[in-house]
Amino acid sequence: MKIQTKITKAQVEIINPVVVIKTDDKITPGQAALLDKLKIRPFEYKMHIKCFLDGGKKYPAKVLEIKPETVIEAFQAKAQLLTALSLGSGFVTSAAAPHLVINAFKHLAAVSFASDYSFPQAEKLKSAAAAGPAPVAAAAGGAKAEAKKEEVAAEESEEVDMDMGDMFAY
Repeated sequence: MKIQTKITKAQVEIINPVVVIKTDDKITPGQAALLDKLKIRPFEYKMHIKCFLDGGKKYPAKVLEIKPETVIEAFQAKAQLLTALSLGSGFVTSAAAPHLVINAFKHLAAVSFASDYSFPQAEKLKSAAAAGPAPVAAAAGGAKAEAKKEEVAAEESEEVDMDMGDMFAY
């Protein structure tokens, strides 16, 4: 803003253009009085936060720019970690309960397939497995022979049961 002024008692006369204030400069009381007399109010007060205290801890201002999506993603990652920790340790939490129920059902279904015992849900699984797609036949006879050799080798090798110390509660 450029104005040249001549101030007399309660009057302002503009003579030549002159720079009164510049952006980001601190103004003097005289400049403020002049602008007030001209009824110009270009002042804007802002607070630029560099850091803040919360609970006795000092945080940078960038923390205030966190978006809700970031918070949700962090929460979901920690909830998954909590669920995995609960499943691994055998300590039941509400987050792990659905996984435990599904795993228990899988074990019951496996026992049902391996034995004569059955229940309605297992019957549905058995019928779905029977109606599923047939395995794709190998195109070449050599591929069939190799598959048979691998099956025989797999049957011949002993299966060793390794105990993990009930690490995953199975």
